[in-house]
Amino acid sequence: MMKGIRGMDSGTDFELGNLQSELKSLSQEVLALAESYQGDSLRLLALLRTLESLHREVREGLFQASLPDNRQALYKLLRNIESNGGWPYIQRMKLQAFLEGGDRRSSLEKSPDGSEQNYTQTLPDTENSTATGKVD
Repeated sequence: MMKGIRGMDSGTDFELGNLQSELKSLSQEVLALAESYQGDSLRLLALLRTLESLHREVREGLFQASLPDNRQALYKLLRNIESNGGWPYIQRMKLQAFLEGGDRRSSLEKSPDGSEQNYTQTLPDTENSTATGKVD
């Protein structure tokens, strides 16, 4: 997929331009796939897991094996990372945000007349619950 890409010192503008073109095309394909799964949370989750796994595989295998072995090349790599947006990172959704997203969708529902109704029920305080499940 990334044909013609060499080490940082031997790369040319043409090769980097070719890489950018290939990455843009790949990104468009992944987004098109994600859009085809719109509304299907299980398939989108599988896609996210695959992307995370691919990120880890490239980082831990290919990237680490290609790290510079001298200070000058390492400095050049670090300058590139700094000037081009920092270290790549795949952020995971926080459980709280996940739950809040579900609450928003389920708590606001339309009534037959079209007005929004809040159907969220307040859960019992589990700290005050007894072993029988009753709430004080």
